[in-house]
Amino acid sequence: MSRQLFGTDGIRGVAGKYPLDPQTVYAFGRALGEWAIQHSPTPQVLIGMDTRESGPGLASQVTAGLRRAGVAYEVAGVLTTPGVAWLTRTGPFAAGLMISASHNPFKDNGLKIFAHSGYKVPDPEELALEKRIFALAAESPEKPDDLNPTSGAGTAYIDFLRSTFPHSLAGWKIVVDGGNGSASTLAPGLLRALGAEVVELNCSPNGRNINLDCGALHIEKVQDAVVAHNAHLAVAFDGDADRAMFATATGKKVDGDHVLLICGADAKSRGHLPGDTVVATVMSNLGLAIALKKHGIHLTRTAVGDKYVLEEMIRIGAAIGGEQSGHVIFHEQATTGDGMLTTLRLLDVLVRQGATLDALASQLHILPQILINVRFEKKRPLEQLDNVQAAIRACEAEFGEAGRVLVRFSGTEPLARVMVEGTSHDRVGHHAQTIADAIRHELRA
Repeated sequence: MSRQLFGTDGIRGVAGKYPLDPQTVYAFGRALGEWAIQHSPTPQVLIGMDTRESGPGLASQVTAGLRRAGVAYEVAGVLTTPGVAWLTRTGPFAAGLMISASHNPFKDNGLKIFAHSGYKVPDPEELALEKRIFALAAESPEKPDDLNPTSGAGTAYIDFLRSTFPHSLAGWKIVVDGGNGSASTLAPGLLRALGAEVVELNCSPNGRNINLDCGALHIEKVQDAVVAHNAHLAVAFDGDADRAMFATATGKKVDGDHVLLICGADAKSRGHLPGDTVVATVMSNLGLAIALKKHGIHLTRTAVGDKYVLEEMIRIGAAIGGEQSGHVIFHEQATTGDGMLTTLRLLDVLVRQGATLDALASQLHILPQILINVRFEKKRPLEQLDNVQAAIRACEAEFGEAGRVLVRFSGTEPLARVMVEGTSHDRVGHHAQTIADAIRHELRA
């Protein structure tokens, strides 16, 4: 049985509408409370959220369900997703809940569960939660609770991040784009505490401007700012700060693939890369595999989603893995992608090697890659779309081993994602557009 509520990263939707309507969210809270009771003799749930205006309302509905289930809870207020994961793992919590839709627009929101281990709840357990939510959804929700966020709940998490960085950033100037999200206050404060001069961009959330033409999805803003402010580098976070993208002093984009190469090669040189392996998804550029190979490092690929990257890392004992989009997991220190930890790990390499981000990032030669998102109204299995399959075969036949094509449905939005890469930008663009047009035609997007 496939999951109906949970996608690749929790439950997502438009706040106030199914599956984030009051009745379903209250049922979710009750089901989560029952799950916590099954997993802990003294069950408590930690709740964090990003800066969306719908966050407190959803939290109130969840806590009403938890109260009905007889489970205690602590509301941490605005916090990053990795902050919730870390506090859940190190605190007295049976589960942690992050209320966020990550990089989505402010009208969307989501519910993401972490077990006490700090890991996301496995797919089979999400399916069991779904069944219980559906069973409880017929009952009328109780009155939402009044929230009383714990003051400074994230202080211990920030202290942990500081403990991972044994250097001073005195003399460094860093541009920070908070995406008007969870990192807007936390990231500038962390870097200043380490001695850096910080230039803030989009660090003034108002509930509706999260991810709005800013943050990790709009890296061009910090690419311009880092040059204008003569800074050493820039970092841009998404709404819940589980990912980070960077820009060099000369304004060049640095994504998750660059970070995997820089940090992977550094770890290998110091004997800190188990199995000489880095884990990435099928979306990572072919150039990453080629560059890692030069350092004697093997690249293992997984399905898209940091959840699946982490599963493979655990299976093979890898220490570093992540996604091109900026989710990077340093498993010795974290159980999920963490944009602020990634920033510190990258800075650690730069400080120790006395190198610039421009110099280290230049080691990755990116092959032409084009991504096209195609919105659709009614989903059909890709293997049933004859014209799409024909376009994919034509692309594969032309590129052979010198290119790749990947077509998949998003796990969080009604989008078909087309990725094509190869040695010729023109031919990559041609095939990507041909496949996208075929999808639009067959799904009548």
